[in-house]
Amino acid sequence: MASVVHIITLLEWGGAQENTLHTIRELDPGKYGKVLLSGRGGMLDAAAERIPACRFRRVDSLVREVRPLSDLRTFASLTAALREEKRRTDDAPLIVHTHSSKAGILGRAAARAAGADVVIHSLHGFGFHDGQPPAVRRFYVGLERAASRWTDMFVAVSEENIRLGEREKIFPRDRCRLIRSGFDTARFASGSREKGRRLLGLPEEVPVVGTVAVFKPQKAPHDFMEVARRVAANLPDARFVMVGDGALRPEVERALERETLNARFLMTGWREEIPDLLRAFDVFLLTSRWEGLPKVVPQALLSGVPVVATAVDGTREIIDDGKDGFLCPPGDVEAMADRVAALLSGATRLDPSYKRDRLMSEFDQAEMVRAQERLYEELLARKGFPCPPSS
Repeated sequence: MASVVHIITLLEWGGAQENTLHTIRELDPGKYGKVLLSGRGGMLDAAAERIPACRFRRVDSLVREVRPLSDLRTFASLTAALREEKRRTDDAPLIVHTHSSKAGILGRAAARAAGADVVIHSLHGFGFHDGQPPAVRRFYVGLERAASRWTDMFVAVSEENIRLGEREKIFPRDRCRLIRSGFDTARFASGSREKGRRLLGLPEEVPVVGTVAVFKPQKAPHDFMEVARRVAANLPDARFVMVGDGALRPEVERALERETLNARFLMTGWREEIPDLLRAFDVFLLTSRWEGLPKVVPQALLSGVPVVATAVDGTREIIDDGKDGFLCPPGDVEAMADRVAALLSGATRLDPSYKRDRLMSEFDQAEMVRAQERLYEELLARKGFPCPPSS
């Protein structure tokens, strides 16, 4: 039986983390031994501990920030853990599957040092982007190119990430597979607007603009707030909901107080009832500066909610501009505010459900897991290992 070790930087609440946990949970236990390594302190640590037949180990020194001494300790710890797993599996193959930029670099280096048989890296977006200083961006691109030499196959959630990897000479097209970021599509297609409004404490007639996102620079929560300020100036009944949490939340709260917008805003923290909360929105707004592919966008569409989002990366592959949503340049709060106001006022109408069947199929989480299992089997066969037996 092959052993699959997934490595991720931090089990915070997010699409990459949820997908990693779901994959580990649903991998065929008759084919694969399951191991998860991550940094300490994520909101989803408890969920990882509950996965049956999975060995979950925390690596305390694995953090998102670049810290040379800590990173060396992390490399040593990951290498030791993978060598231990290699000894445990005896003659069985060892697959190392990394996620997120920091764990992707250090995890793949450790996999090479430990003699892993197959190394895969999932791209949930790159660690470099155009908003970085050129020297910083070049540094991260260089790291990705170096780690590519230790990688048998990449998995991307969007075609745009594949094209970017090709342009930056990180990998050729035939070394990257598109596997969408899956979720329980039926759950989002059947949420309850009435329940969502009740959870938010908002009456039916109040127009609501909402988002679901981590409060971090990538998601640009200050842009959401600025869009809200502009919309509120023209639509005094509008309310704004931010579902999520993160390092920038205190800054956003202080800014809301300065703008006297507190009475219009509701920040819920992380909630389990996302399908119902999405249904409670009249417009879903995502202000990200960069993305891999935010699965909350297809989730909003399946919930019947039009989307106003920035035209970045994989988001462009999901929104058909002017049909089920609007795409605006990142940082263009005026354009986003205009689109949101037009939807709330009824001046513009969109059909967020017109490609429902395609989204239900394309983002099915069971197919996401099956596609990864097929990839494992293909790569093992290339290395001369027999296909793992079925349970």
